Amino acid sequence: MKTVPERIESLRSVLRAHGAQGCILPTSDPHMSEYVPAHWAARAYFSGFTGSAGTLCVTLDKAALWADGRYFVQAAHQLEGSGIELMRIGVAGTPKFADWMAENLADGALVLADGATAPEATCEQLERVFAKKGIRLECPDLLDEAWTEDRTPAPATKAWLLDDAVAGRTAAEKLADVRKALADADADTLVVSRLESTAWLTNLRADDIPHTPFALAFTLVTPESAELFIDAARVPADVQEKLTAQGFAIRPYGEAAAAVRALEKGTALAEPAALSRALFAALRENSNITVRTGRDPILLLKAVKNETERECLKRAHVRDGLAMVKYIKRVTDAVAAGETLTEWDASQMSDAARREAPECFDISFTTIAAYGPNAAMMHYAPAPDTSAKLEPHGFLLTDCGGQYRDGTTDITRTFALGPVTPDERRWYTLVLKCHIALARAVFPEGTTGAQIDAIARDTLWRQGLDYRCGTGHGVGFVGGVHEGPQNVSPRGKEPLRAGMIVTDEPGVYEEDLVGIRTENELLCREWGETEYGRYLCFDVITVCPIDTKPLDVALLTDDELAWLNDYHKHVYETLAPKCTDDERAWLAAACAEVVR
Repeated sequence: MKTVPERIESLRSVLRAHGAQGCILPTSDPHMSEYVPAHWAARAYFSGFTGSAGTLCVTLDKAALWADGRYFVQAAHQLEGSGIELMRIGVAGTPKFADWMAENLADGALVLADGATAPEATCEQLERVFAKKGIRLECPDLLDEAWTEDRTPAPATKAWLLDDAVAGRTAAEKLADVRKALADADADTLVVSRLESTAWLTNLRADDIPHTPFALAFTLVTPESAELFIDAARVPADVQEKLTAQGFAIRPYGEAAAAVRALEKGTALAEPAALSRALFAALRENSNITVRTGRDPILLLKAVKNETERECLKRAHVRDGLAMVKYIKRVTDAVAAGETLTEWDASQMSDAARREAPECFDISFTTIAAYGPNAAMMHYAPAPDTSAKLEPHGFLLTDCGGQYRDGTTDITRTFALGPVTPDERRWYTLVLKCHIALARAVFPEGTTGAQIDAIARDTLWRQGLDYRCGTGHGVGFVGGVHEGPQNVSPRGKEPLRAGMIVTDEPGVYEEDLVGIRTENELLCREWGETEYGRYLCFDVITVCPIDTKPLDVALLTDDELAWLNDYHKHVYETLAPKCTDDERAWLAAACAEVVR
């Protein structure tokens, strides 16, 4: 297998063949997925950086990779010796990748991107910056030309349907919702590229994305028809019959662009961030179609969970809480008994505890089990041969979740394996204070994620501390563990609405020392109405103890202490009847009232 420098050089050979002076490889596939199938993971292949986000830029004599704060430590390690410069997004002095490309290329230069995977929005951004120097952007089938070795085939797993009793609405009902949303936006046609949007619309699921039950497919909605573009050989006959009965015709996966070019009329609503340059170009090339730029309406439709989904999610979180009780008890008991365990062992124990529930068919992302300094890397993932040994002191951070037949879960617990330092105790308590502040928030309708993000960070800011990531993200329903458009972060522009799910996961990450995070899922609901308008608040739907042993209780206010004790009372009353005797005894101690 080629080294990273050799892969970069092969990429440059393709550039020279095109007469190009640079190329850009974002983390992307034809569906703008967050977790990219290996077949399209070109940024990871050519750079060696395996994080879930980042952009690689290559010229004939330089290469640089842009990563956000979640990955600074990981990227620095993985890029070492590659000749690729790490660009830390958000750090003063770091240029944007488009500006860096423009600065490092001569006037009139040619830059390449892959047409099938480069987002239209990214291409438009590049063209605006490049215009100042007359730099041209072309989008051929770059990956097919440059990546000719060690490439994994595109996934094609067996598809299945989410039961209507779990989904809450049939595919036909959702199709009607989409057509109404299009009409409200003065449009009638929609090219659905995002996998989570097609999954929501059709209730179709598969296993094409690791730990994310999506099928590689496009959907084309018009006033008269709805076409699902997927390899029919992977869709069982009974599933095809049900989809047809719900108003969907099945066509080959590779015909989506041709179908768009063949449209005879219509006004298409197109979101540049959701479509590849090639698919967006197919719309523009069709003179019969009026293209109206706007957001995919399915994003908001699926973000507001219906009543059935909400109740299903609550049941899924009870199962997930039981799995966490089993997991935390097993790990802490083993370490206390002097057994040899590594981070990898812990991650496998977490996964195994979830799979004991018949309703769990997968984990929802690669489990993070990070001990001590390793937890400072926010998306650290243990490996069998390099994992740290768990010692009877300090913290183990575990970020994990499950895919259940009736919901997707995401939880983080940081728990002590023995004595902790005074600094660790203080940081742990500060993180809990931030976590409680968001969970208890009440805010007027129309408030955005960016506005309430400040509520969570306030305690850390007062100590001169912060974390280089968002406080929370949306979660899909039997779908992606990260699904918007809502999020709680400085970039969270979407107003929160009743029925939306967000995570609550502030943290402290001190490089080479410790990482601490406490995460629950919150369901946004109506709080009430006053003369000043309608107000919203959150219900916590995660059901799992928060370790109280490392707390500095003196730092908690009476209200915070009351919240913690109320939460643990709810956790115990919910989980105890479903536990074994040993687990129930452990749970009683974990949920015991905290007093000053």
